[in-house]
Amino acid sequence: MKSPRRPFSKVKSLVREGWNQRSYLYRPEGARMDGTEHANREYEQWLSPILTQLPRGSHVLDLGCGAGVPAARLLARRFEVTGVDISDVQIERARALVPRATFVREDMTRVRFPAGSFAAVVALYSIIHVPLAEQRPLFRRIHRWLVPGGVFLTILGAGRWKGLEKGWLGSDSWMFWDHEDATTYRAWLEEAGFVVDAEKFIPEGEGGHELFQVHRPRGPTRGSTRASPATARRAVQNGRTKHPGPRSP
Repeated sequence: MKSPRRPFSKVKSLVREGWNQRSYLYRPEGARMDGTEHANREYEQWLSPILTQLPRGSHVLDLGCGAGVPAARLLARRFEVTGVDISDVQIERARALVPRATFVREDMTRVRFPAGSFAAVVALYSIIHVPLAEQRPLFRRIHRWLVPGGVFLTILGAGRWKGLEKGWLGSDSWMFWDHEDATTYRAWLEEAGFVVDAEKFIPEGEGGHELFQVHRPRGPTRGSTRASPATARRAVQNGRTKHPGPRSP
C-alpha cells in the first residue's frame, strides 16, 4: 500500500509539474536518446552491472523512473521491476510503455518499502531533483530496502550546484536541481553503510554527472571503504528476495 498522501513542498510541486509538462520533450515517443542526448545504449551500459550480475526474476526498484524507457524497460526484460516517480504524466506513460513493470506515483522521499525488498535499486538523474537536505536520509532508506549484497546504481552530481530554470528543454514550466559534488556524495554513501565498487564521470555539455555503483555489504560496515567487484557480484547473486510492495511509514 502506498504511503498516505502528504502535501508537497513548493519545490516538489514545481518538480512534479515540471516533469508533467516536459515528459514528451525529454523522452519523445520512440526516441533513441533523452533530452540531454544520452543514447539508449548508454543507459544499457550504465545498467550492465545489474543486467549481467543479478539472477533472473530478482526484484529491482527504479527511483525516478520517468516514462519507463529505457531503464525500466531494459530491467523488466529480466527482473520484477517497481518504478516510482513524482510525475503523473511520467507514470501514466510508464504504465503504457512498460506493462510488465509496476509503477507508483509517489515522492521518492515519502514512499516506504519493507527492509530487504530489493536486490537492486536504480536512480538515474533523479535524486538531483530532490532537496539536498532529504538526500542523505534517502540513502539510508535505500540501504535498508536492499538485501545484504544488494546493488545501488545511481547518477548524482559531480559538482555542487543548486538552481531553478524556466524554459529547460523548451518548456514554459520551471525545473529544480540540487546536488553536491562527487567527493561529498561518496562520503554520504559510505556514511549510509554502502561500499563503493565503481565510480565514473558522465560528461554532459560543458559539465557532467557522477555515476556510482555501490552495494550493501553482508557484514558490519564500520571502517569499510571498498570491496572487490567479485565480492559484490557473489553477494548479489545470492540476494534474490520476495518483494511485498510499498507500505505506509
